[in-house]
Amino acid sequence: MFVTGLVLAAGASVRLGEAKQLLPYRGRTLLDATLDVARSCGFDQLLVTLGGAAGPVRDRVDLRGVQVIENRDFSTGCGSSISTAVRAVDPRADGLVLLLGDQPGVRAADVRRVASTRTALAVCRYQDGLGHPFRLGREVFADLHDLHGDKAVWKLLHSGRHPVTEVPVDGPVPIDVDTRADYERLLAGEAR
Repeated sequence: MFVTGLVLAAGASVRLGEAKQLLPYRGRTLLDATLDVARSCGFDQLLVTLGGAAGPVRDRVDLRGVQVIENRDFSTGCGSSISTAVRAVDPRADGLVLLLGDQPGVRAADVRRVASTRTALAVCRYQDGLGHPFRLGREVFADLHDLHGDKAVWKLLHSGRHPVTEVPVDGPVPIDVDTRADYERLLAGEAR
C-alpha cells in the first residue's frame, strides 16, 4: 500500500493570537514535533499545508523530506487545505492520512494502525471520543476536491456515503492547541 501523510498547519491561529506552529515545544516548535511524528510513520509521501504564517514557518521549522503546499485560502478553514493538498497527492497513493499540525501527542503506532485500514474512511476511537488522525481512501479523493470550512472532513465522515472504520486507541484524544489554555495543558502534561 502507498500512503501519503498530510499535516494540516495552514491555520492563522486566530484564537491563540500568535502562530501556534511556532510555539516552543520540546526545545523546538510545535510543528517540528508533529512533523517528527509524521516522519516516523513511514509514509511514502509526506505533505504539509502552510498558510497564515508560511514565511516564519519556512524560516524556523525543519521541512526536510516534506513537500510544502501553500494554501492561499487558509482563512476559510482546514477543508481548503485538504482540497488544495489532494491535488499534490502521488497518483499511486491508496490513502491519505490527515494529522493536525497542532496535535503533537498523537502516537506513531496509532497513525500506522489507522493508515493500514482498507475502508474508505478510518478514524481513531479514543476513550473519550473520535479524533485525528483520519485515513481517507482513494475512493473518497474526488470528494476532497470540494471540501470547505473547518469541519468538512467530519461532515464527510458522518455523511453515511462511505464505510467508516473506527480504530480503537488507548487514552484520551490528544490535545490540539487552539487556545493559550490548550497550550498550557499540553505543557503541563509534558511536565508530569
